[in-house]
Amino acid sequence: MERIQSINQTRVRWCCEERGVTPKEIADAVNIPEATFDRMMAGENILTFHQLQHVAQFFNRGVLFFLEEGPVNEDQIHSIQFRTITNQSPSLDAKTKALIERVEQQRAVYVGLREDMGETNQGLFTPPALPNNNPKTVAEIARDWLKISGQASFESYRQAVESCGILVFRTNGYNGEWQIDKENPVIGFSLFDRDCPVIVVKKQTYESRQTFTLMHELGHILMHHSSFVDQEDDLESGKGNEHEANAFAGYLLVPDSFLATIDDRQKPTDAARYDEWLKAFRKLLGVSTEVILRRLLDAHRLSSSEYTAYRQWISQRPISHTEGGTRMYRYREPKHIFGEPYVRIVLDALSAKQISLAKASTYLDNLKIKDLHQLEHHIAGL
Repeated sequence: MERIQSINQTRVRWCCEERGVTPKEIADAVNIPEATFDRMMAGENILTFHQLQHVAQFFNRGVLFFLEEGPVNEDQIHSIQFRTITNQSPSLDAKTKALIERVEQQRAVYVGLREDMGETNQGLFTPPALPNNNPKTVAEIARDWLKISGQASFESYRQAVESCGILVFRTNGYNGEWQIDKENPVIGFSLFDRDCPVIVVKKQTYESRQTFTLMHELGHILMHHSSFVDQEDDLESGKGNEHEANAFAGYLLVPDSFLATIDDRQKPTDAARYDEWLKAFRKLLGVSTEVILRRLLDAHRLSSSEYTAYRQWISQRPISHTEGGTRMYRYREPKHIFGEPYVRIVLDALSAKQISLAKASTYLDNLKIKDLHQLEHHIAGL
């Protein structure tokens, strides 16, 4: 079998350093003998095209990337959004960095397919005029812009955000390319773009936590016009951009009109009973007890000691994590991960013969052909 010549080992080393992996780990992951990989790194023309292709896929790169001469120009390789996020959080793990890159690629697919289908991307995202640094006013305007009304859930909030030209991805619970590990403190990130921003929310046990993350990231997009990555601690921040995004999410999810309907006279003396006290409001708004308590605290209707007592109680409760699970509905996963607008444009492009079945499968998390056809029926409501 013909061996590939002129592999740029410098670029392979750069990819190793960026991902925080060793050549041995790559060789094991792509099923290439370690000795063969070492000989390639030493300059010997020993890899086949098929083997180099596996290396490229491991690093989420094209084969030509490793055949080009010269060192890597990071300004050309990484977008300004990626650089903004990694500059904010230099300690981001390699898996999260790879996820950010994949999200950017999916966004590029979405924008490209819209253009192929004759749809303009300019003006896809058209936020209302907003005052600077006033989370409450911004939240009030944004709530009207999103057309939020009635009983809410994560999916209804997601659809509202998507209808305003923002892609919303949610990671899945299975180990793989689209998962953020439970142990990873990252809970979400936003990639700002003037035509098509993207919000990524980590799948969590409680949907109300996902909802708050979604609106926190929306706050960054609307108020700060920049890309952000957020960890658990950022949702407790009391200063700067994170404080503003938290305040925005709180005001949007629990507006004053709802807060006014809560009867303080019914407030239990025991913080362990706050969940039951606020149960109806939690279900109506699709938020956690803590979000409502925080709003009551800021409105001076709850004391710091009462809020702290609830935080202490909730921190001591065991969290049940669902392990395993079934993938009998595998065909629905692309919609859960990428959202309906993304899935629809891929299926529309397939129906219009703009892309092949194999390409559509690639764009939809490598969905098998039979599952892809099931997804078509699911999206069509059949």
